[in-house]
Amino acid sequence: MNNVTMSVQEQRIDDSAQQALAVTIYNDNLALVKDLRRLTLTEGESRLAWRNVSGRIRPETALLSETSGTLQVILLEQNFDFDLLTPESLLRKYLGRRVQVIRTNDAGERTVEEATVLAANEGVILRYADRIETGLVGHLAFPDLPADLRDQPTLVLHLEAAHAGAGTFELSYLTGGLSWRADYVADLSADGLTLDLSGWVTLTNSSGVAYRQARVQLVAGEVHQVQTDEDLDYLDIPAFLRAQPFFEENEEESLDEYHLYTLQRPTDILNRQTKQVALLAAPRVPVTRELVVRGDPYSYRNQSTDGRQTLTVESTLSFTNADGSLGIPLPKGVVRAYSKDSHGNAQFIGEDRIEHTPKHETVTLKLGESFDVRVRRKQTEFKKLSGTGPYNYAYEAAFALELKNAKADPVTVKVMEPIPGDWTMLQESQPHTKDASNLASWLVQVPAEGAVTLTWRVQVRH
Repeated sequence: MNNVTMSVQEQRIDDSAQQALAVTIYNDNLALVKDLRRLTLTEGESRLAWRNVSGRIRPETALLSETSGTLQVILLEQNFDFDLLTPESLLRKYLGRRVQVIRTNDAGERTVEEATVLAANEGVILRYADRIETGLVGHLAFPDLPADLRDQPTLVLHLEAAHAGAGTFELSYLTGGLSWRADYVADLSADGLTLDLSGWVTLTNSSGVAYRQARVQLVAGEVHQVQTDEDLDYLDIPAFLRAQPFFEENEEESLDEYHLYTLQRPTDILNRQTKQVALLAAPRVPVTRELVVRGDPYSYRNQSTDGRQTLTVESTLSFTNADGSLGIPLPKGVVRAYSKDSHGNAQFIGEDRIEHTPKHETVTLKLGESFDVRVRRKQTEFKKLSGTGPYNYAYEAAFALELKNAKADPVTVKVMEPIPGDWTMLQESQPHTKDASNLASWLVQVPAEGAVTLTWRVQVRH
């Protein structure tokens, strides 16, 4: 630091000068902070120690602007001081300098002796007038505090003002250590036809400072960032179920290729804190429940020697993000579903992760596997029709799928068979639906405490 810089008196800018604070948080451990403070400058050069900035600030993104239009300033230099005041950092700053060693004996007598700090790595080494000692008996007293040690993260701004006066300055910067995610609670109705969906936002602050009475906005979408070598830490966030809505009504809008959610009331986001706030509440959303079985495409290319194969029966829940109860873009997150038992108690029945979901799209959740519905599949015939190499060959294969239902009520099972290549259905026990070029499906009705077998024969060409 040059002599001109050192000669300029430093003005300490605390949170008491703060007029407003806004934080825009992105999904990927990134936030934009806008800190508005009222300052009074003298004419000429000034050094502003802007205290309580994020400890994870990206200093190269810091931008200072005078927003009231009353002062004309030029920013000359800025420094981010992140070497915080601790006993260890203070001792390191006194390498080669003299300190006082203060001891008190068992009789209460106090002695003071001067020593020079030789080293402060894995302990302290001190040179006294007649000896060198390692370790420390007693405690150290320091004559002053080094100017480059701060008690909290500080951005030092060296600027020049055309004239003296008061003005309003906004410091904006990007920082790590702030993130958010969405969590959802889906409460199924007793008849299983609708659900009440509650959306929540989990805010996590590990940036090193607190943001008090901040206006919070959340950006949903994947913002491209240039990768650096910085090792960003993530906290393990506990799940939650219910809380009282914190915001009366939140706003949502499109922002370029993303979606922006504005929380209506300012809130405190303390350092090393996880905070949950309400995002949405959608009652009586229509749902569709399905039991789904998925086949194996490789069995159409080779003769099976495994006999009957037991398949998993997935329990799924679907709903459409349509106008009415919902109809707003849903940020990615985890949906946890609950259903009431015969005593009216809510029981957890499964969870699944959803991606960012625009309006009018369908959300499908895999909640688990069916206990009472069992499916076994076997290849009943297989023959190769033509071809000797990896291409231009044809097969014909037949299958039987046995479905058993131990429930006291009938069920419908959706059977989904991925079939490779160009295929033709030659024979089937019930009509299929061609959902895609490589996918056939059947809706199979299975009677209560009964069984049914689905059969089909298909020709495949590659």
